[in-house]
Amino acid sequence: MQREWWKRTLLVLRRPGEVFAALRAEDDDLRSEPLLAIVLLAGIAAVLGTNAFAHALDDFELDGLTLAVVAFIAGGLYGLVGYFLLGFLVYAGARAAGSDASFGRARQILGFAVVPLALSLLVWLLRIAIYGLDPFRTGGSDTGAGNHLFEAIEVAALVWCGGLLVVGLRAYHGWSIARALAAAIPALALPALALLSALG
Repeated sequence: MQREWWKRTLLVLRRPGEVFAALRAEDDDLRSEPLLAIVLLAGIAAVLGTNAFAHALDDFELDGLTLAVVAFIAGGLYGLVGYFLLGFLVYAGARAAGSDASFGRARQILGFAVVPLALSLLVWLLRIAIYGLDPFRTGGSDTGAGNHLFEAIEVAALVWCGGLLVVGLRAYHGWSIARALAAAIPALALPALALLSALG
């Protein structure tokens, strides 16, 4: 059964309703390892996209290995805090919309919704393969259309996560899209503001 949840980690990209509906089963322990992996990878991908990491090599004397270790540690913390903070906002929004789901279940819905962000780490690996460490310093070869394409993919991954959260709330509760969207708004507002701030 645990292997089934590992499979569902990617299945959520193709048949999200099926995966989120399966969260109704009381088998939390079977989902813990896939969720931990998703949260860790999503945290690393998110932290790599911050302004702090965009200038990490301007401010500190770091080599590639040290930067990777810092990204892993910071990403783990970022993912964990985001999982509980955004999970609480999902829980609060769902309760306001009439849900009786637990805080733990709200976090699990969020966890499977951020799979696109976790997978965007692969895009970061491609970006580093093309540009080396230039994405982490001012100037360099990571400018122009190629860089804009990578940034657009990051934004698309975040939008996909938001869509999956709405689909997840709808599938889990059997709600209408409008009700699920209303429940998701508190959790969607925080990353939307952060994204607008970064783009501005």
